[in-house]
Amino acid sequence: MSCPGPVLVAAAHGTSSPAGRSAIGGLVAAVAARRPDLTVRAAFVDVQPPDPAAVLASLSGPPPARLVPLLLSAGYHVFVDLTRAAESVPGTTVAPALGPDDRLARLLHRRLVAAGLHDDDVVVLAAAGSSQASAVDDCRAVAATLSRRLGRPVTAAFLSAAEPRLPDAVADQRISQGRVVVATYLLAPGFFADLAARSGADVVAPPLLVAGEPPPEELVDIVLERYLGS
Repeated sequence: MSCPGPVLVAAAHGTSSPAGRSAIGGLVAAVAARRPDLTVRAAFVDVQPPDPAAVLASLSGPPPARLVPLLLSAGYHVFVDLTRAAESVPGTTVAPALGPDDRLARLLHRRLVAAGLHDDDVVVLAAAGSSQASAVDDCRAVAATLSRRLGRPVTAAFLSAAEPRLPDAVADQRISQGRVVVATYLLAPGFFADLAARSGADVVAPPLLVAGEPPPEELVDIVLERYLGS
């Protein structure tokens, strides 16, 4: 009889938004449905319980756990919060963040088209931001990939902790002809998505997850790949 693999602990940021909680819960449920042989648990690094340490403490005995960040870039929450939680339970490992990944740019492209993107629109990518320079670079890499897909420039802008700030980037792009359209590089509805919606853009596409819609297959694929070590 084969031993089960590590428990997949899907560690999201956490939100007070009911829509955001529903969207994240839908992704975790989809991952569990795709791999019914795995034990899948949800954890949150901020705002809502349970936190990763509590989830790890609730697991009894082998197999060990693998923390999979439901985060688009590796910043403080990955390098500090999740790393500390993993170190508290021997055998626990931390997977890479979900991004950057070309499939995320493909999903952003799809969201933009569904939002009514025009050929002459100016596109700004809205990311949460981070004090970790590598996380900011990861977001800029996704903006570059999206730019290649769209065949037009895409400016990366941030909602906190990094420059340029999204409202400033939107205002700067007003010098160009056409509408300013925001590609929302956020995982789910919540505080940051609300800020993006108030950025002054003509159109703001929804985040990668939308409450009430099935999670995109790309996201389920990426979560499981990170769990498996790729």
